[in-house]
Amino acid sequence: MKDIGQKLKEARETIGLSLEETANDLKVEDSQIADIENGNLKAFDDIVTLKYFIRDYAKYLGLDYDDIVDEYNEYLFDSTSKISLADIKEAKRRIEKKENKEKEKIVRSPYTIIRKDRTKQKVILWSLLFFLLFLLVSYLLLQLLFTQSSPVENVIR
Repeated sequence: MKDIGQKLKEARETIGLSLEETANDLKVEDSQIADIENGNLKAFDDIVTLKYFIRDYAKYLGLDYDDIVDEYNEYLFDSTSKISLADIKEAKRRIEKKENKEKEKIVRSPYTIIRKDRTKQKVILWSLLFFLLFLLVSYLLLQLLFTQSSPVENVIR
């Protein structure tokens, strides 16, 4: 990465541009230009954004920006291919752990809890309702039968 930064710095100095002037034209901080020219990747959070920043900087200086971007891509490939599989798995585990902690922090109330399955509750409720309806109909039929006079009672009167 220092090679790329050195090429950009030499091109800037050859043209006669100062660090401040270049940063002002590109609408970035002076420190960002200095970090690129010194090969300090740790100053940047996102390598993809850095790639486009390097491309724009090379284009601004009138360099063949495709070659510079290709060189940057090769550098990234070489540096990332040296990462062990164990390190990748560990990073993935840390990310998942962080995501799980964020999910646990969500405050839940009775109004926001999503009910998973209420089919058992519905079956029990409908069964109870039909049983009560059956009891009511049975009670009414028995009342109707016992309130009517029997033929034997009519003869006696």
